[in-house]
Amino acid sequence: MPGLPAQRPLVGLTRGNWLREVTAGVTLLAIAIPLNIGYAQIAGLPPTAGLYALVVPTIVYALAVSSRQLVVSPDAAAAALVASSLGGLAAAGSADYGTLALAQAILCGVMFLAMAYFKLGFLANFLSKPILVGFVGGLALDILVSQIAKMLGVKIDSGGEFTEKVVDLVSGLGTTNLWSLAIAAVAVLILSVGRRLARAVPWALIVLILATVLVVAANLVDTGVDVLGEVPAGPPALTWPVISWSSWLLLVPSALALTLVTTAEGLLVSRSYAERNGYRTSPNRDLFAFGLGNIAAGASGSFAMGSSTSRTAAMDQVGSRTQLPSLILAAGTLLLLLFGTALLADIPSPAIGAIVGVAILPLLGIREFAAIWRADRFEFAIAAVCFLVTLLVGSIPGIVVAFVLALINLAKRAANPAIDVLERGDTPGESLLAEAPEGSVTAPGVIVIRLAAPLFFANGAVFSQAVQRAVRAAPDVRHLVVDMEAVTDIDVTGAESFAALKGWLDAQHVELGFSRVRSDARARLVELGILGEERVFPTNRAALEALAPDRTR
Repeated sequence: MPGLPAQRPLVGLTRGNWLREVTAGVTLLAIAIPLNIGYAQIAGLPPTAGLYALVVPTIVYALAVSSRQLVVSPDAAAAALVASSLGGLAAAGSADYGTLALAQAILCGVMFLAMAYFKLGFLANFLSKPILVGFVGGLALDILVSQIAKMLGVKIDSGGEFTEKVVDLVSGLGTTNLWSLAIAAVAVLILSVGRRLARAVPWALIVLILATVLVVAANLVDTGVDVLGEVPAGPPALTWPVISWSSWLLLVPSALALTLVTTAEGLLVSRSYAERNGYRTSPNRDLFAFGLGNIAAGASGSFAMGSSTSRTAAMDQVGSRTQLPSLILAAGTLLLLLFGTALLADIPSPAIGAIVGVAILPLLGIREFAAIWRADRFEFAIAAVCFLVTLLVGSIPGIVVAFVLALINLAKRAANPAIDVLERGDTPGESLLAEAPEGSVTAPGVIVIRLAAPLFFANGAVFSQAVQRAVRAAPDVRHLVVDMEAVTDIDVTGAESFAALKGWLDAQHVELGFSRVRSDARARLVELGILGEERVFPTNRAALEALAPDRTR
């Protein structure tokens, strides 16, 4: 796509880390297969729909994305959205339902490509760290509750709201399966201790193998331990949904919701790991990769997909820093679909829950919340609100609130820019002149004031009020010089506020002048009528010397 930077496949892969990346891929294979089967069931689709997502879409995405770590896959939130949006259009499990799921994924892909084409990846940078911490933390806690239920052997609706999951979990504690609890406890112990002893060892894979052997040897299925069960064999086949135009239109709102969820979660999580591990990403390329991946999903029998927070966390913990594990996942899944679906039947759910639960814990952001609390209480409130909305209301409202909070935070800061009174009458101002040597230069009757921001609707009135206060506070003011070095732009509302200020200055018999006007902003100032016959000085010192030559000292 035009405008996207070139991308070398498998960036970050070296001779020194290829073995670790391969073992990480095997671990990802062991984690992703059972999870995708479960997510397909949440979405109301056959288990194979979840497995097909791990083949063609994963390959396409891994070769196109800029993130070295983000793992693509349908997740719980996407699966729940698919089920809720398609449930009123067709019966879950029917052929029509499956066809609508394919069409929905293709629509998501087209929307992602459009976002990449119009370079809307900057929206990820628009969200501050508190919003990032709050949003990802809310998603992580929601996932964690489902994993705890698996570890205890308690049945809950994993596609429901967070509060429903918690109620189901608490009310179902009396049905806890002791064997499931024991398997999960040992798994958590092995993962926690093993990670400290040898991070390069694929402990998650070891846990799954040991747990499966135990379930089979002790026949624990008869004691109530939940396992995956039988999965039909067969490779994915290329297809295309054939539905009416009216059906396509009915899918647009849900596809847009899925796209927004994936954009927020995917780009935020991608950015989070990139910052943590010291590499750069391209949000627009990541959107492009999501687009190709979703179209591939719709054309190969799967459903809408996005980033997987839990699997990305698991790969980060085993030290993976490339997309090679995703390619190994695709190859392994294909072989499994062809020859080995019977091997999946006895994998115990408690072990899967333990692996994902341990991996997701760092994403709760407990340390980050504490650091934000110490640094800025307002920023902490932003993080907390975003966390609670994402957790209690849902991902889509969480996205909306995240953007609203970003706007509020931006407006709050823009409406209160730094306004420095550099010189005020006979008294040195609040900060020294940029050009002055040690010891300030003062000129009675002259005020030099600087706005350290563009002049626009949010701060125009604030600047005017600051100027008026400065003029009233200084004795015998006859000249006001506005330092324009930091004013890179001005909008119509800002220009109107400035025009009103000029009228007030005229009434006070104060002459207006400018200094250090930026060459790239001069034409804009003239166009909006701010810069006309007023005197313009190259420096503040030049302004002082010209306006009060006999009294400058």
